[in-house]
Amino acid sequence: MSRAECEARFLSQNLLLIAAKMEIPKAEALLLQTQKWPNPQLTVDQINLWATSRQTRGEEAVPPLFGQFGRNQQFGIEVEQLIYTARKRSKLLEIEKVRVEKASTDFSELLRNLKIEFRLALNKLSFLQSNHHLYQNQLSATQQLVTVYEHQVREGNIPASELVRLRALSLELAQKMNLLHQDVTATQKELKQWMHLPPQSYLVLEDINNIDTPSPLLNLSAVLEQARQNRPDLEGATLDYELKQKQWAYEKAKRHPDLVLKAAYDRNGNALLNFFGVGATVNLPLFDRNQGNIKYAELEKDQAKSRLDHLWVGVENEVVAAYQNLNSTIQFYNQIKPDYEQELDQLLLAYRQNLLDRNVSLVEYLDFLNAYMQNKSILNETKKSLADKMEELNYSVGADLVKYRN
Repeated sequence: MSRAECEARFLSQNLLLIAAKMEIPKAEALLLQTQKWPNPQLTVDQINLWATSRQTRGEEAVPPLFGQFGRNQQFGIEVEQLIYTARKRSKLLEIEKVRVEKASTDFSELLRNLKIEFRLALNKLSFLQSNHHLYQNQLSATQQLVTVYEHQVREGNIPASELVRLRALSLELAQKMNLLHQDVTATQKELKQWMHLPPQSYLVLEDINNIDTPSPLLNLSAVLEQARQNRPDLEGATLDYELKQKQWAYEKAKRHPDLVLKAAYDRNGNALLNFFGVGATVNLPLFDRNQGNIKYAELEKDQAKSRLDHLWVGVENEVVAAYQNLNSTIQFYNQIKPDYEQELDQLLLAYRQNLLDRNVSLVEYLDFLNAYMQNKSILNETKKSLADKMEELNYSVGADLVKYRN
């Protein structure tokens, strides 16, 4: 798979992302619930199921409502409706709308954190695959030399000690390949879990080390502005501050009591046979004016503002450090000649042929091979470091400012 294919599968199949994304419709469902008015309350009471002849003295004390229903009976019906005052309902709606936005930014923040872990794991797998390929090639070449030297030893043309040194080199290369294989397996396990691939599958990156130097970079002030606009954790902290402000406003609105409107019908319960009446209920805020909750909400608002300011200071430092680290790595990477790796490969082939032609000694060949392997490892590590620093800058900004070439 290519890196683009890996990331597309990660975004569509990662189970943590799928589960976290459900938080957004959950918040929308709570917003929908807040939009509903409270239901009216119906009360039926004061019902007498029957009246005795002693109570009515054998007469029809109360005529029926219709048919025989209600004859000599008493009952009452009351309907109540809660009415929010001081715009409490609209303030609750504003709170839930902010929570919907915050659920979206929380998902974006989770995605940002998972994405850098995923991309760094891809970089690591790319680096390990490059090193594995390097050692595999040298192991194959060394084993070919061992075969040639075994024949030469049997012919008596070279001492057996040189064959022993080549066999020792072959064993050393095989051991390093085994250690690399273990690292590849561990990285594969992480990537397959993130991409929801079958456990028995084996992931091979097609475009390993496929990076370009991101030049020129944006200037630092532009990068900082990008971070201010794109960092989901910064947006989340801003929304949290806004949420605390709205909760504080809601708590202040709760100082004003709500109103309950009533409409009642009473049959044979007072001087009137059929009584219709209206009324209202309201709490008298003599002792409890929600002072404690208001103070608590105000302190939470101030805390949220302090956390937001602290986060922005941390974001600035993080962006500057990532920007400087990437620039430093680019400068080191640009010092390497573009065709240096190809020159190394050609020189190694020449040394190997000269060894077979007996123009260089085995010691000279092994010294050059050691320098070759060290330089190839440095080149691979530099490419991995450049890729990692690119991702760290993208992570600190919250957007893909620097990208791999397609």
